[in-house]
Amino acid sequence: MKTVEFTLEGGELLRGEALEQGTLSISNGQVVETTFKRRVDTRGFRILPGIVDIHGDGFERHLAPRRGAMTDMRAGIASAEADLASNGITTAIMAQFYSWEGGLRAPEFARKFLNALSVTRDEQLTDMRAQLRIETHMMDEYADMLALIAQHDIGYVVFNDHIPHKRLEEGRKPPRLTGTALKSGRSPEAHLALMKSLHDRCGDVPAALAEFASQLTKQGCLLGSHDDHTVADRAQFCAMGAQISEFPETLEAAQAARDTHGSIILGAPNVMRGGSHAGNVSAVDLIRDGLCDALASDYHYPALRQSIGKLVTQGACSFAQGWALLSSGPAGILGLNDRGHLEAGKRADLLVEEVATGRIAATICAGRITHLQGTFAERLLAA
Repeated sequence: MKTVEFTLEGGELLRGEALEQGTLSISNGQVVETTFKRRVDTRGFRILPGIVDIHGDGFERHLAPRRGAMTDMRAGIASAEADLASNGITTAIMAQFYSWEGGLRAPEFARKFLNALSVTRDEQLTDMRAQLRIETHMMDEYADMLALIAQHDIGYVVFNDHIPHKRLEEGRKPPRLTGTALKSGRSPEAHLALMKSLHDRCGDVPAALAEFASQLTKQGCLLGSHDDHTVADRAQFCAMGAQISEFPETLEAAQAARDTHGSIILGAPNVMRGGSHAGNVSAVDLIRDGLCDALASDYHYPALRQSIGKLVTQGACSFAQGWALLSSGPAGILGLNDRGHLEAGKRADLLVEEVATGRIAATICAGRITHLQGTFAERLLAA
């Protein structure tokens, strides 16, 4: 596919630790040092490295806004991509559950989503990749998971455990049982029975999960854990090779990840809320303490860019440091060393932001325009 070739000049560029006036040229999908005859005036605009969203499930509302409302997932994938591009995201890790919880988290839905992502690959301009979020107690389906991961070349797997163990141990019903059961397509009684049966196998999980993690590592997967709460949680997953800690719930768990040279991912919505919706440790505090390597959209794509302004205002980091949490930081964790910086030889993954309004005027992914609007669109077309 033909890519754009031009020079952006006159605007601000984020290179290294500072915003500076300068020029940036794009050719054949890369940032290059050549200056082209076709020049675009970017005065009043800011050019930033494209956002690498390392964990987001906001795509779900495009694929299944209501039960039965989306029968063509190809249209949903296209809609999700437009949402990503309008938020400056050039690489998206789309976090899909494989869970006993059912509904959008069910194995059947995971297979449909992954198939749709695969068959639309040639239509996509944004780099859209899948992460599989695996419920640890589904030991009987480990073999199916391995096959699915290999089939779709999934490179990032995260371990979750959403079973309400404490409630079950106390003999109490989990909260919101009826609602979650209906979403799964089960009766409350059947849903509770399933949870109890999985809970009863707790003693078998550690050894089985360690072997499963070993097989995933042999397949070349990056491994992570979700919602680490204690130092012991982090140590257990670290021992399995799960070096990525997604959304640690406590300072102690985050520090344990840092002490064992793990990578720490926090949620941008947590930054915007000023804390976790579940009362866990504040992402702003962890970032201020240097305990964050990447910010993720989690469930809201706009929160990524919005979070940087809040972090800077609260003195948690500089603008360049904050933006690194959206670009070079997550790219490095994923081993995507061809992006995350506006440097010659890197992929031309970038966004153009209007300084006066903060709106995204353009998103470019590997030299291809995925989003374009407003005054910048007029200047580009006239150049």
